[in-house]
Amino acid sequence: NNSYILSFLLVFFVLILLPPAFSINTLSSIESLKISSNRTLVSPGNVFELGFFRTNSSSRWYLGIWYKEVSDRTYVWIANRNNPLSSSIGTLKISCNNLVLLDHSNKSVWSTNITRGNERSPVVAELLANGNFVMRDSNNNDASGFLWQSFDYPTDTLLPEMKLGYDLKTGLNRFLTSRRSSDDPSSGDFSYKLEPRRLPEFYLSSGVFLLYRSGPWNGIRFSGLPDDHKLSYMVYNFTENNEEVAYTFRMTNNSFYSRLFVSFSGYIEQQTWNPSSGMWNSFWAFPLDSQCDTYRACGPYSYCAVNTSAICNCIQGFNPSNVEQWDQRVWAGGCMRSTRLSCSGDGFTKMKNMKLPETTMAIVDRSIGVKECEKRCLNDCNCTAFANADIRNGGTGCVIWTGELEDMRSYATGATDSQDLYVRLAAADSV
Repeated sequence: NNSYILSFLLVFFVLILLPPAFSINTLSSIESLKISSNRTLVSPGNVFELGFFRTNSSSRWYLGIWYKEVSDRTYVWIANRNNPLSSSIGTLKISCNNLVLLDHSNKSVWSTNITRGNERSPVVAELLANGNFVMRDSNNNDASGFLWQSFDYPTDTLLPEMKLGYDLKTGLNRFLTSRRSSDDPSSGDFSYKLEPRRLPEFYLSSGVFLLYRSGPWNGIRFSGLPDDHKLSYMVYNFTENNEEVAYTFRMTNNSFYSRLFVSFSGYIEQQTWNPSSGMWNSFWAFPLDSQCDTYRACGPYSYCAVNTSAICNCIQGFNPSNVEQWDQRVWAGGCMRSTRLSCSGDGFTKMKNMKLPETTMAIVDRSIGVKECEKRCLNDCNCTAFANADIRNGGTGCVIWTGELEDMRSYATGATDSQDLYVRLAAADSV
């Protein structure tokens, strides 16, 4: 009996003497995280950890979130990426119902900056299982009651269940911005952002220069991301309604991690972490081939194809605008019609397996099919092309282009979910 009592007392004292458990994922309004305390918040499930860190070659400190069990330290969110702490004195706490990050002189270097009325209940900050760092009333656990969330302010990484794109109720546009370099997490040159047009699409840009366009969502994927990016445990979704226009993905198998990010060298990449190999595997990366993925590589009314002798090709019924330049492989001038449209008696050429043209001047009607779409295009003298808005179930919806067709490319045949484009031609050229 005495041995039982001794064992119990031993366990009891060990538990008392141990430091507080590090699996705690909330910060109350009377607690703080300090660089000196080494305490972190750990998400339920032990996937994510929030705390202070330094990069390899710098003495500056950041507050960030990383994968707890990934040996290759991978940061997925950073609060003060452009305003690091200059010394190892820093504190994260809740003050006036806001999260604030204070430096050595108690000056705020980052804050959630929410303005609201008096709260009846104290607020808490919590690191959720999916890596979202949220602020909420201590008595309201519901996602709709979050007062602030890190998922609304991405850095360079999109995690499963995060959204990329517009919240139309608040006007918030969530986009990714690359790091400055592998060892500098401050904002770099490249951003990946949704343009919320009638047919929304993503652009990779550097400052004012557009580098790459995703093509519009066609119900399965973006038409400019052609390869069969399917994993049985990864589900992609694009939502477009009165409240939001946003892209997201989720994992149905939690033993794999996956992230989409913009690299400091200007690539959009999806990586998965394989626990057995202990490595990040590149699942896909874009731009894949610098020639045909480059924004407007070929000029109007021409399309890029990697398997043709010259990468830029005029659409059937079109000729180079400047033959001399075209022969010198200067493609920017694009192509022009061989025969002007008459507005009656015109026909179409069907181009298979296409990245659809830029949608700046597109008109969308999701209520009609391809036959009705063709009629509508023929009845509009400004219509230059049409396509299905959604390629699932044999194709539904209608997209009509007016004006020049820009930034197209064709892909090798064989894709089961190919996107077809119908380009309007004069009767003489549509045979």
